[in-house]
Amino acid sequence: MKNKLLYIFFLLGCTLIAQTSDTLTVEQEKVLVVKDSTKQMDGYDPLAPSRAAFYSAVLPGLGQAYNKKYWKIPLVYAGIGSGIYFYSTNTKDYNRFRNAFKRRLAGFEDDEFQGISTDRLIDAQKTASRNRDVSIIVSLVFYMLNIIDANVDAHLRQFNISEDLTLTPNFIPDGTSNTSNYGLSLRFNLK
Repeated sequence: MKNKLLYIFFLLGCTLIAQTSDTLTVEQEKVLVVKDSTKQMDGYDPLAPSRAAFYSAVLPGLGQAYNKKYWKIPLVYAGIGSGIYFYSTNTKDYNRFRNAFKRRLAGFEDDEFQGISTDRLIDAQKTASRNRDVSIIVSLVFYMLNIIDANVDAHLRQFNISEDLTLTPNFIPDGTSNTSNYGLSLRFNLK
């Protein structure tokens, strides 16, 4: 079994070596990698992600417009707007329950919640207060997601997707010890 794998790697290595017309030594490959790593990609703007995040922080949705992802803007405003809507609704409910409770403590029984006990009004105040706090948290989460989305989208817009990434098996016979060295080589070319 071990010998069969060695033969397969040997044949693959010979085939791939035979197909490449320019064989390079290890030193030449290192020189090429060093030369390629200093070269910048065309059209790469390192400040684009921070610019998109800043735009989204100033005005939600502006970073998505900067990234030309216009379909995300209504989602941002729907998320932030729904949180603000539920915040205002729960604040109004909390104030209604609180005013009725205060009137009952003052001795009046003519509030809009006749037939509901005072303990139930206290529970309703707590529930409305908790829902109001959750609504603010939801709005802040959508605001933060807006900024993060603009930043990540600007990063991914500049991501290099090319065919210059190859993975090839290598077979290098060692003449001094009469053994073979097997391995995989990864070649990544930046253009």
